[in-house]
Order: sequence, then C-alpha cells, then structure tokens
Amino acid sequence: MDTMEILNGIFREVFDDESLVIKRETNADDIDDWDSLSHLNLVIAVEMKFGIKFALGELQALKNVGDMADLIEKKSKK
Repeated sequence: MDTMEILNGIFREVFDDESLVIKRETNADDIDDWDSLSHLNLVIAVEMKFGIKFALGELQALKNVGDMADLIEKKSKK
C-alpha cells in the first residue's frame, strides 16, 4: 500500500466519510469539515500510523496532501 492509499484511509477515519477520496492536490478548502480540531486529529493519526513526528514549521509549510505525503516518505526513510 502506498502513502497516498494509507493517507486516504486516515482521512476517511478522521472525517468519518467512507466515500472521501483525496488527491495530491487536496487541501483544507476541499473538505468541508477540515477545521483546526480535525487538522490536529489528522496530524496525530498520521504520526501514529507512520511512526513519525512533524515539527510545527514542517506542518505550516504544507500546501496540500501531496506535500504531506512527500514529507511522510522523507521522514520515514530516516
């Protein structure tokens, strides 16, 4: 399973929407329920699933799901 597939599963759980399909270009504007609390829940779920920790500066630099996937892959290889 690739990073985007795993992320899609996490997004479906966090946003409680089994029909949700994310793309690399997906961002907070594309998902109605994506607010600060769901963002925090999303970050925690991603960190737990991949066994990584994000720095605040890294999170602020992310523009979309593709950026997040790239960062996860980069951090997972260390």
